[in-house]
Amino acid sequence: MGGETQESETAGKQSGDRLGLVIGGALLAACAGLVLYGVLGTGKDDSTPERRTPTASVTYEVTGTGTADITYQARSASGEATVVKAAALPWHKTVDVPLGKEPTVSIVLGEKGGQARCALAVRGKHVQSATANGTFGRATCSGMLPPAMADTK
Repeated sequence: MGGETQESETAGKQSGDRLGLVIGGALLAACAGLVLYGVLGTGKDDSTPERRTPTASVTYEVTGTGTADITYQARSASGEATVVKAAALPWHKTVDVPLGKEPTVSIVLGEKGGQARCALAVRGKHVQSATANGTFGRATCSGMLPPAMADTK
């Protein structure tokens, strides 16, 4: 009889060890799944609002005849300029410019020369204009944007 007791204790201990391994394996798998979920994510987090750079609407206009190379600033937090080569005149573009940047439009006439005028308006209000004349004539219009506390987009 003493042998049976020892065998049942050994069998019970092995069964308990297996149960512990199964539970441990399940916990390990659950932890690994949570880590992967955190690393890979599920996409955009709706709980945090998107941070947008406040902007102002700016209209650039170039009048005249023929063509001109036009450089202007658009919605780029880095302030990079956009260049339009040999744009047919008249030309205009309305863009959003980040507050804190200085909206600027520059024109350069070609070798045929001529006359062209640039104009700049911020939120529909005229700010500045300038005229380019002659061969490779140049003109630049710039202005200041309202402070960030004003009506922003």
